Amino acid sequence: MKVLLIKDVYKLGRAGDVKKVADGFGRNFLLPQGLAVLATPGALRQVDTIRAKAASRRAVINNEMGGIADLITGAVLPFASKAGETGKLYGSITHQMIADALNTRFGTKIDRKQIEVQPIRVLGEHKATVRLTVDLVPEIKLIIHREGEVVVVNTPAAAPKAEPAAEESAE
Repeated sequence: MKVLLIKDVYKLGRAGDVKKVADGFGRNFLLPQGLAVLATPGALRQVDTIRAKAASRRAVINNEMGGIADLITGAVLPFASKAGETGKLYGSITHQMIADALNTRFGTKIDRKQIEVQPIRVLGEHKATVRLTVDLVPEIKLIIHREGEVVVVNTPAAAPKAEPAAEESAE
């Protein structure tokens, strides 16, 4: 089935694109959700207007989410977990745990579905991305350590704050 996307659809395409999708996906998800319409000759004449509206809508959303992206870009989140002697975790660090940590630390409303990371089952440093919009995908760093261990988190934003305090005490 060929459909014309009206809105951006994650892992499928942007608004205004004509895509060939499975019949069930189009009939049961895209069309009822209002994300796409059938790619008829009449609908294809409206491609330019759909793309223009989507570009303006995307720009507004990117402006709103830009502040959040700047805030969480490069953030370092430590997680304490029980682990065996080989460094393998008893359990794993889930997408929900990462989203909760971001929300409590920065006061955001990030959903677990926006977090993209491979399953975390070992100690160490891991990278994760937060998909805020199609264009804004900030990267964060996760430090997984054993419970009871003290971890020093070196963040680029925290380093400049510590230096002026040291200079003031020296003067």
